[in-house]
Amino acid sequence: MSTLFSDDFLDRPSRELTPGAHLVPGWLTIEQQSWIVDQFRQWVQGPVPLRAAKVRGHEMSVRTVCLGWHWQPYKYTRRATDVNGSRVLDFPGWMVSLGRKALVAATGDPHAGDDYTPDTALVNYYDDIARMGMHQDKDEISLAPVVSLSIGDTCQFRFGNTENRNQPYENIDLASGDLFVFGGPSRLAYHGITKVYPGTAPAESGLDRGRINITMRVTGMS
Repeated sequence: MSTLFSDDFLDRPSRELTPGAHLVPGWLTIEQQSWIVDQFRQWVQGPVPLRAAKVRGHEMSVRTVCLGWHWQPYKYTRRATDVNGSRVLDFPGWMVSLGRKALVAATGDPHAGDDYTPDTALVNYYDDIARMGMHQDKDEISLAPVVSLSIGDTCQFRFGNTENRNQPYENIDLASGDLFVFGGPSRLAYHGITKVYPGTAPAESGLDRGRINITMRVTGMS
């Protein structure tokens, strides 16, 4: 735990882990984080509630609410046919704008977001014991970048290669407000969450425990 508050952690530069994979620490302001937490509390009220998806018959420890399209292993649908049959909430316009700005911030290219129009977001909630195994985000037709935002408790994020779940991979800590983008040659890299550090969320974030992770994607569907 002490490493979370070391000089190295507090003074984290933006960097490219592998070609196409960019980390921008502290990108969201604390006010933006708190506002998004308020939105999250509305999203989980339905019409499709927060739920743990089942993968090969086993419930994930992470719970998810979706926007735009409903993700269920291993497909997207407009209606949550694996939950209650309701249509998911529309993808918000402000999130499209945020995704475009995120690509510019991550890459340094002022035109990186010009053609980026995400149409779905998986909003995951991690409690103290939640984990996510190494996987690829490959249920989308489009290979446009994935934009990931973290709010709440810090987690250990493992980002790997595109071939398998094994090494080479790198473990990094994602803290509240951090932006992570992966696209291009890193779009299909395996990645996962190996641990959550309880009690590390900033009080002003509006989340007193746990971690919210928003991943915006372009499904390529209509």
